[in-house]
Amino acid sequence: MKNQKRSRNQTAQNLLIAVFGAAGLMASCSPKSAVKGTKVMTAEYLSQGKVIFDNSCGKCHDLPNPTDHSAQNWVGIMNSMAPKAKLNDKQHQMVYDYIVSVK
Repeated sequence: MKNQKRSRNQTAQNLLIAVFGAAGLMASCSPKSAVKGTKVMTAEYLSQGKVIFDNSCGKCHDLPNPTDHSAQNWVGIMNSMAPKAKLNDKQHQMVYDYIVSVK
């Protein structure tokens, strides 16, 4: 009887380990995102920001290296350049988020 209980307990433990292991594997395979405050930025979102950066900013001048300036400096740069590139507010934010995500 005691061996039967041990066997059931061991089976239940193995099942729990398998369930949590599978859950962990599923979570690790989900799309990666950068969390900034309450904003979640997916790789797709940042990729869109890069496309806008490449196409809109690169039309008029060579693209600066995003790591050449701090996030704070990029605020001023973006505020002066976004109107020239005719970026709307969403595009402006996407480009800024992409630029500051580059390490």
